[in-house]
This record gives sequence, structure tokens and C-alpha cells, in this order.
Amino acid sequence: MHLSTRLDCDLVAVESADELTLLVELTAPTPASTTIRQPATLQVVLDRSGSMDGDRLESAKAALIALVERLDPADNLGVVAFDNQVQIVVPAGPLTNKAAVKQAIAEVDAGGSTDLSAGYLRGLQEARRVCGPAGATLLLVSDGHANAGVVDPVALGQVAAEAHTHRITSSTVGFGLGYDERLLAALAQGGAGNELFAEEADTAIALISGEVDGLLTQVGQAASLRVRWTPDVASASIVNDLPCTALPDGFVVELGSFYAGESRRLLIKLQIPGIAALGLAEVAVLELTHVSLPDLVQHTATLPVQVNVVPGDQAAGRVRDPQVHSEALFQQSQQAKRRSSRLLSEGRVQEASALLHQTSLDLDAWAGSMPDQYAAELTHEAQLMSSLAQEAEVDSARAAKVSSYSATMGSRNRGRQSRGGRFQLRWVSGGEALVLDEWELVRLERMSPPARMVRTAVGDHIAPELATIILDGLDTDHPHRDFFAGAVAHDGFSVERA
Repeated sequence: MHLSTRLDCDLVAVESADELTLLVELTAPTPASTTIRQPATLQVVLDRSGSMDGDRLESAKAALIALVERLDPADNLGVVAFDNQVQIVVPAGPLTNKAAVKQAIAEVDAGGSTDLSAGYLRGLQEARRVCGPAGATLLLVSDGHANAGVVDPVALGQVAAEAHTHRITSSTVGFGLGYDERLLAALAQGGAGNELFAEEADTAIALISGEVDGLLTQVGQAASLRVRWTPDVASASIVNDLPCTALPDGFVVELGSFYAGESRRLLIKLQIPGIAALGLAEVAVLELTHVSLPDLVQHTATLPVQVNVVPGDQAAGRVRDPQVHSEALFQQSQQAKRRSSRLLSEGRVQEASALLHQTSLDLDAWAGSMPDQYAAELTHEAQLMSSLAQEAEVDSARAAKVSSYSATMGSRNRGRQSRGGRFQLRWVSGGEALVLDEWELVRLERMSPPARMVRTAVGDHIAPELATIILDGLDTDHPHRDFFAGAVAHDGFSVERA
């Protein structure tokens, strides 16, 4: 695992209080394709309450049956289903009889109310029973508000955090617009997993498949970053929304698992009360610890963080590092999404929309002063915030869920790419691509109903004539108009899951 750092300013004025922002980048290795992996453990907790009846439950079962074929016989799989009661569909254990497991999954039917906590707790028990040194992933799929058992997000988040100390990662897939995003977000945060949102059945199938992809390509588990500050630092804090434990001389950030080749980023704030001596000063020491897979060996990498203490007139001319500054602005945007999601969940739509809109304006203004390689991401994020502000006014439930999972991906899992939940549109000739989250496609369909054909064209392409029909439904200032105009001139566009 590679660890690197970058400060927003590597100069501080002697005997002057200051705040430094530290960008930490962590990159996982990409092992050879011939590497033999450790047996994986996947525990599924499936909502079978009445609201899941029909396409939702059938799609979830189809996705689970498909993943059975992708797992090895030595892998452990367990399936717990819940409504107001818990059903052990597949006892957690090796996949020695795949046909029997698929038959058991196929026979799950819809029931009554939603005791999510009972299902989750029983799923954790099953995961712990078979969890080996390589750990386990628990994937909870639900479409409803918990209306029985424990319904407090904080309490369940604490349960997930405790389970993570036993190397059990909790990820969630929220299905539809009726589930409680606060509850599923708390489980994913405490369990150091992914928080995902699927509005329609095909996206849920793709996301469940993507979670299995991640599980099967893990190269590191139980990753944590300890930040120890020196006497020259008054305090330090983590900006990202990550589980964190305070220590007398710093804190430990829980990073969870790493997929092959992925890079993750986080920001740390260091409060400098004033350093008396000129010259190089060590302000912190970082210790990255993880267990590598498949060999199950624990590794620790240590990296000191130093600044140059200079006279005040020399420090006065310093310029902030644009990459670190850009990341700080990006993280402020994630915090705004998280706050807006809570506001929307509380019915405070106007406040949430105003917050999202103002954040969009601020990002857009900052992007104008950034180098091109950083401006592009900030401009895209500004457009996203503007779209969320508009969506909040149209459908607050959708905006609350998108804001929540987008904040998770942008803050807690910064750098990780979601698998399967997006649509990639690419010109047939010319190569220009457009990637849309499912909710962005919903917005596109709202403005230009023929865009619905994009969903049915996955794995195929859409002809220029049909691209013209989509284009005709878009306003002249729509952000995706140029793509569809180009598609008309480049033989249409193909559609794939991303």
C-alpha cells in the first residue's frame, strides 16, 4: 500500500498561529491476475417486507442467484431475509451445493412489516460464525423505513462499528424512494462500507453485482491511519466523514477494505499554535496499518510530516497548493450534501435547496481561479450541486437519498468508483463519453421522455435519429445538450453500465 502526503503550505511563520491542511493519498496495489485469493465471506441481509413484493424482491433474488455462480465453492455465503420476523434462507457456509442455495433463494417470498434491526443483527451473527481471518462483508438490501425493532440510526451505527472491529464490513443498498437514508447511511458509516442507492430493479442488480466485484478484488483489509501530532501542534482533525477514535496524542481513522488498484484521499487539519525555532519542524507522524490479501500479513508504513519554519516576511508570500485547496473545497461540498440530506429528511426543503444552490455558486467561483486539472472537477461538482438544488424542489425524497450516498462516495470513500450503478454513454465514432447516475437519467427523462430508451439499450447503441429525438426535448442550456448533439453527428451512441 502506497502512502503519500501534500500540505497546502509547507512554510509557516515563526511564532505565529496557523492552520495547515494535509492531503493524504493511499493507493492499493494491483496484484497479478494469477494470484490465488483467500476464500471470501458474503452475508446478505434481504428485506422481504410487503413493500418489496413484485419486481423489487424478484430482481434482488435474481441478483443473488447470479452471484452464487460467481463465487467459488470455498467461498462462504449466507442469506438472511426479514420482515417482522427473521428467516435463515441460506446458513452461512461454503458453497458446496450451489443448486440448493439458488433454490432456497428463489423460494423467498414477501411478508409483512420491516424489522430491519432483527435482520441485520442476525446477519451479523451468521457472518461472525463463519468469518475467517480474511473478514466478511455484510450487504443489506432494503426498500423501507424500519417500523419495528431498533430504529435509531445512531444505535445501529454503533453496532456496525463494533462489528467492524471483528473485520465485518457493512454495506447497504437502498431500493426505491421509500427507505430511510439516515438509517442505511449510519450502518454503512459505522461498518466502513458502501452506501448505495438504486431507484429501479436493473440498477439494484448491477449494484449488488458490483459489491461482489469489490469483494473478490480486495487486496487489503482492516486498514487504519493513525495520526500522531507532535508538541508543535495543538490539535488535529479529520475532514472526511470517516469513523475516528481519539487518542491522547492524535486519533485513528478507520479506512476499511481496499480494492485492487484503487486510490483513496483524505484531508487532515493541523492547528499550529506557533513554533519558536526556525528551520525544519516535524508536526505529525502518520502510520498506515493494513492486512494484505491473500497472505494475511499485517503491514505498517510510517511517514513523518514536516514544515519549514521561516521569518514572517518570507511566509507572507506563500501560495496555497492548488491540489490541496481544490480537495478542501470538494470536501466542503460533501459536507453541504450531508447537511442538505438531513434537512430534506426533516422536510426543510427550502433550506436544503438554498444550501445546495449557494454551494454550487461558491464552487463555480473558485473553479475560475484554479488550474485546469482541478477546475474541471470543481465545475462538475458545482453542476451536480445545482442539479440537486433543483431536484430538492421537485422530489425531496430522491434528492435526500442522492445527497446522502453522493456525500458518502465523495467523502468517506473519496476516490473509490461505484460499480454498476451508472450509465456510460459513448459516441459510436469519436469516443466522447457521458456518465450518468441513475437519478441524473431520471432528470433527463423528465425533460425529454424519449431518453427512457437509454435504460433498454444497455449493451447496445442508439441510432442518430433517436439521439435527435432526445436532443429536441432538451433546453438550449442543458448541460448534456452538447453530448447528444455530438452523438447525432457521430453515428449515435452506445450504452453500458459503469
